[in-house]
Amino acid sequence: MDYMEQALKLAGLAVGEVSPNPAVGAVIVKNDEIIGQGYTQPPGQDHAEIVALKQAGAAANGAVMYVTLEPCAHQGRTPPCTDAIITAGIKEVHFATLDDNPVVFGKGKAALVSAGIEVHVGQHREAAREINEAYFKYINTGLPFVTAKFAMSLDGKIATCTGDSKWISNDESRAYSHSLRHDADAIMAGVGTVIADDPKLTARCCAGRGGTSHKQPLRVVIDSVGRTPPEACLFGEPGRTIIAFGTQIPEDQRQSYIKAGAELVELPDGHNRVDLPALLQHLGQQQVTSILVEGGSAVLGSMFDAGLVDKVIVFIAPVIIGGAQALTPVGGIGAETLAKAWRLEKTRTSHFNGDTAITGYVLKE
Repeated sequence: MDYMEQALKLAGLAVGEVSPNPAVGAVIVKNDEIIGQGYTQPPGQDHAEIVALKQAGAAANGAVMYVTLEPCAHQGRTPPCTDAIITAGIKEVHFATLDDNPVVFGKGKAALVSAGIEVHVGQHREAAREINEAYFKYINTGLPFVTAKFAMSLDGKIATCTGDSKWISNDESRAYSHSLRHDADAIMAGVGTVIADDPKLTARCCAGRGGTSHKQPLRVVIDSVGRTPPEACLFGEPGRTIIAFGTQIPEDQRQSYIKAGAELVELPDGHNRVDLPALLQHLGQQQVTSILVEGGSAVLGSMFDAGLVDKVIVFIAPVIIGGAQALTPVGGIGAETLAKAWRLEKTRTSHFNGDTAITGYVLKE
């Protein structure tokens, strides 16, 4: 059995539940039998290693641990995991990747080696880093990891010429989209989408894939001049809503949004639009590590134009819409030449009962 692969599956259960901490899985093995396993609990609670050690109990003495991320060796909201591993008598530790966090990087490994524990690093490294791709970007830059997600027809339309867009993708695709919302710290949409569709912008799978205490993702509305209706559905949903403006709005309008429960942020870019890089910095300061951008066309275009998109997930439905005036998913200025177009790497495809999803990472120069 591939024990690190099992640890990675466990780590996946923590995604969307533990931010800004990394999602980690741990497995303890003795005599070719799993005697303890677990995944990261919500912030302030046990890390994956501790969950697995508690399950293993005294049998952990002389056992081998497989963990998807370097164990921490510092006192944070919880005690150092390395201390618990050493005290339990674990004889050998395999972890998939070092932790980029400077308070952890290399220190966890060094603590285990100093205690005479045999350490192996690198098994399934790429898979482990993908699970925590948002965490790693946030730790290294202070900025959220941005995923652009949209659904379109085979001919590249996101709505008909009359604006009808429900639904281009099928039920299976939309269910998967809700799992993507669950995994994200924040969902971002433009005011045009709010006006046209009156979306809730919630994750309707709050129990997660085994999670314990998931809260609704933060909703972020990009609204340059204050067109969001105060009676919009999203204000009545659990969780926080931020409206980002590109200009000052009248005080009575501000109060109507505050009364509706919104948090207001004014980040002008000098052209009565929202300064998107400044917004990402603002969200990063609030420990938002990942954002799922769901449109519309103007917001997606602006995010691409500003070079802010890290990952793309596109659902393609087997339908032709047509119409010269029908919207395409990415507006904005766009690329002047194909040589300057945004290209994706590490692409893969998935299938959802006829729909096809293409996932890839924006190639950064």
